[in-house]
Amino acid sequence: MNSLGFNKDPKDTRVVVAMSGGVDSSVVASLLHEEGYDVVGVTLQLYDHGAATAQGKTCCAGQDIHDARRVAEDQGFPHYVLDYESNFRDSVIEDFADSYLRGETPIPCVRCNQTVKFRDLLEVAHDLGADCMATGHYIQRGIDDHGKAYLQRAIDHGKDQSYFLFATTQEQLDFLRFPLGGWSKDKTRLEAQRLGLLTAEKPDSQDICFVPDGNYAKIVKKIRPQAENKGDIVHVDGRIVGQHNGIIHYTIGQRKGLGIGGGVSENNEPLYVIRLNAADNQVIVGPKESLARNIIHVSECNWLGADVPQEGLPIMLKFRSVMTPTPARLHQDGDAMRVHLPEAQYGISPGQAAVFYDGSRVLGGGWITGTDRADDEASAA
Repeated sequence: MNSLGFNKDPKDTRVVVAMSGGVDSSVVASLLHEEGYDVVGVTLQLYDHGAATAQGKTCCAGQDIHDARRVAEDQGFPHYVLDYESNFRDSVIEDFADSYLRGETPIPCVRCNQTVKFRDLLEVAHDLGADCMATGHYIQRGIDDHGKAYLQRAIDHGKDQSYFLFATTQEQLDFLRFPLGGWSKDKTRLEAQRLGLLTAEKPDSQDICFVPDGNYAKIVKKIRPQAENKGDIVHVDGRIVGQHNGIIHYTIGQRKGLGIGGGVSENNEPLYVIRLNAADNQVIVGPKESLARNIIHVSECNWLGADVPQEGLPIMLKFRSVMTPTPARLHQDGDAMRVHLPEAQYGISPGQAAVFYDGSRVLGGGWITGTDRADDEASAA
């Protein structure tokens, strides 16, 4: 059995490696090639950054494509660049803009993994006769006692990307490999230096790939010019307390930059964005306690665990990528799921993901469509 789980020599095992042009995927491709695997590097050109977003270079465009190609040439394995601009725009960028118009806070990286990378690119890997596809994601893939593949958080929790990969289906998981899941980022960079990779010191990308300066509103306005329709800022008690220049400029839990003068609340206590009412083009604000929610509604769920019992399933939950998992109870709600929190949480936003864990094992997840606040007795049901 070779290191990728196949009962044959590495030289007889074809691996397509998704190469973004960064250090992680460069190390994966180069190490597998060094081990003797039949490696084929593939990079997706996801957009013409100038035409699509009027921004400078970022991943999957420009310099990163060049870097991926150079790594493959230096290490001596074949590399292909595939133009997936149309797929990316339809599946990711358009959805990103529309999500903001619906008053949501989207996560385009999940949509990209869910569609372009783990759907379209896997088809390419199959067409190339690959036995599997490897990526540079920091997540672990294990095999249980029944021979079934499962996902698990990376050893390095600071780099763990399981939150962004909850939508990986069982069929995709059977075909995917994640060689870096048991590594720290420091180890990856040391290996890159040992291999002499030009990407060894390349910094990690910090922003959404097509929003490199963090100005997402600029991108949304370019794609959907109607996104800056003015409207009312409304207090939870019904008072109109200000005007906004488009709900795309606000997120749930936001405190600063609301554009509201003093004297609105008693003792001038701070106000927060409680809800975005896209139908009426309103930003709803109120005191922090109005943000408290202990029920989360989740749709488009991908489930990798056993059946959820009628009385619910105790889980660990993440509803933001950077948070520490928190205890919760999961209930099946028809085709959707409902999460009950023993203690109310703040700033839970529709459009974000809710990801479910059993310890470090990923059970699945879905998209947050709404939240509720119930009394303690109802919440514990």
